[in-house]
Amino acid sequence: MKGGVFSAPGDYIYFKSQVPLHKIPIGSKQWRYYDFGPKVVPPLICLPGIAGTADVYYKQIMSLSIKGYRVISVDIPRAWNNHEWIQAFEKFLDAIDVHHIHLYGTALGGFLAQLFAQHRPRRVRSLVLSNTFVETTSFSAAMPWAPIVSWAPSFILKRHVLSGIRDSPQEPFIADSVDFVVSQVETLSREDLASRLTLTADAASVGPLLLPDTSITLMDTNDYCATPQSLKDQVCERYPGARRAYLKSGGDFPFLSRPDEVNLHLQLHLRRVAVEARPDLVPGVPKDGSGGSSKEPNNGREDADDSSENDKRDSEAPSTAESADPPLAPEATGSHDLDNQLLKLSDNKSVIPPLQNALLCDKQSLLLVLRAFLSITCEFFILNLLPLYLGNCTLTENVAAM
Repeated sequence: MKGGVFSAPGDYIYFKSQVPLHKIPIGSKQWRYYDFGPKVVPPLICLPGIAGTADVYYKQIMSLSIKGYRVISVDIPRAWNNHEWIQAFEKFLDAIDVHHIHLYGTALGGFLAQLFAQHRPRRVRSLVLSNTFVETTSFSAAMPWAPIVSWAPSFILKRHVLSGIRDSPQEPFIADSVDFVVSQVETLSREDLASRLTLTADAASVGPLLLPDTSITLMDTNDYCATPQSLKDQVCERYPGARRAYLKSGGDFPFLSRPDEVNLHLQLHLRRVAVEARPDLVPGVPKDGSGGSSKEPNNGREDADDSSENDKRDSEAPSTAESADPPLAPEATGSHDLDNQLLKLSDNKSVIPPLQNALLCDKQSLLLVLRAFLSITCEFFILNLLPLYLGNCTLTENVAAM
């Protein structure tokens, strides 16, 4: 984690200005969630890990919703056992009038997604599981103070939650993702942290699923992750027929550090399980689907002039009856065609690097060439002008001596 005061990325600030945050009480639970995209499309519901909130999936909401998918990202409410979570989540789906869902869960969110698919099989159409597990025995054994976790002070709970996050030099994008998640942990109350730790330490395991393995995608990172490799291997053994989508790197939060690859795998998964996107219902996107997807620059900042022009153009576009959501920032022309080419050329084991990374590399190469040229030019002038300067000095001394 980097030192200093955390500064929110520019694309996150834009996301917050465009996508409304919903808060609804259902029974004794307070649900906090984002719901964006055409309402006629079966939603992809994102469940975060123990350190996450609904905000951590903002890059998936921005990218997939502009392509015509509906994405719902939720906070895990206060639930003190797995059965309470299952019942609360079902009531939440009933409250927002959603019946058939596709779940994307990471870490604890992936475990809860599997439990819900086991006990409510008619509602879950597919699963995307990332860096998750099928049993919590190892976590409960490593947390002997679980019975009194609800009495522990907030700073101890936060320290325990953050202890699993690697605090050492990392790639810039991974370090940024860690900083963002740490900032979200600071927003969680003591009760929220205690309930999540209780769910993690509650000794339980996922039973057999009625869902076929072909409707499951396993998306794990190959570098450091807080979930032990042995637990991730158990998931692979449990679903031998599931599709594999390995990421070379990304840490604990690839949805933030490697959003282009994650979004591409999510889109491939949704297409494979027959979820039909409706880009024609997205405000500001032409019906031929050439409008592109939400722009996600690597440096996390939007160009102010482009943003203002896009906002003006989007405000003039007619809204549709099916979706009254405000438009997100569109990408450059032709980006949607590029995404379609990536989807056709990619398989489950490899992904073509995104265009913006290639352009960034070209800019960096050009900068190196310019620096080398300036260095050579300076050396040339110095080597050629220095003898003239010394000759003038010698001539001046001779004239002075005469």
